[in-house]
Amino acid sequence: MSEASLILDVRATLGEGPIWDTRESVLWWIDINECRLHRFDPATNRNEAFEIGQRVGTVVPRASGGLMLAVQDGFATYDPEIRKLGVVADPEAHLPQNRFNDGKCDPAGRFWAGTLELVEEDMTAGTLYCLYPDGRVEPRVPDVGISNGIVWTSDKETMYFIDSPTRRVDAFDYDNETGEISNRRTAIALPEGMGYPDGMAIDSEDKLWVALWAGWGVARFDPITGDLLEKIDVKASQVTACAFGGPGLRDLYITTARRDLDDEALKAQPDAGGMFHIKLDVAGVPSSEYAG
Repeated sequence: MSEASLILDVRATLGEGPIWDTRESVLWWIDINECRLHRFDPATNRNEAFEIGQRVGTVVPRASGGLMLAVQDGFATYDPEIRKLGVVADPEAHLPQNRFNDGKCDPAGRFWAGTLELVEEDMTAGTLYCLYPDGRVEPRVPDVGISNGIVWTSDKETMYFIDSPTRRVDAFDYDNETGEISNRRTAIALPEGMGYPDGMAIDSEDKLWVALWAGWGVARFDPITGDLLEKIDVKASQVTACAFGGPGLRDLYITTARRDLDDEALKAQPDAGGMFHIKLDVAGVPSSEYAG
């Protein structure tokens, strides 16, 4: 086992959603409960915060410039230069008790993101949505508890998705031309004591890197066999997400949280909420941009 190092001592309440922006060679990430978007430049070690004004669940680059966010009020554009947010679609305007959480873009540039209940009690309250480049929004997976990691394989034929309370990573057959999904099945079932699957990344060998909430690390799995291949230890229990970045996409950046930790736990985990980093032998794949 290897151990990640603390690279940014930011003490985020709920650090999440890291994604490498190849346009600027920076890492975007978020602090959900503090309603902040962050831009981290590893070359200068500078981290810049952007106040969004509402909870933000995830961030992706936008092909036409700027960013796309999934926020409390739905899918939104965001221009970091002028710090302007513009909601483009709110599929759950009738569900003020819900918010958007994790999400990413598929290889065709559709933006997928899912919801959960703010109080996290009803484990069927959420839905996974797909925002098409033309602005259409379609619900794709209903009855979701805590919508989290989502990635696609290099052949564009399989989508992997995490609903955290199930403690599974599920696979779907995926049609890149239409965005249709089918044939849901379990790819990985986390064993007892390993925590809950949270955010997720995929590498150039189509292996999955799963952040382990209450699991003190990031695990690499073979989704075909379900086997655990290795684990990266992190000096924080609430590991939320990970993303490949840096030269050759061989740097793994890992976000963590302080949420749900009492004073005693925080004393034992002074680095909780920080950004961690480890250099890997395997490379990641570039993140897809929203095509709209």
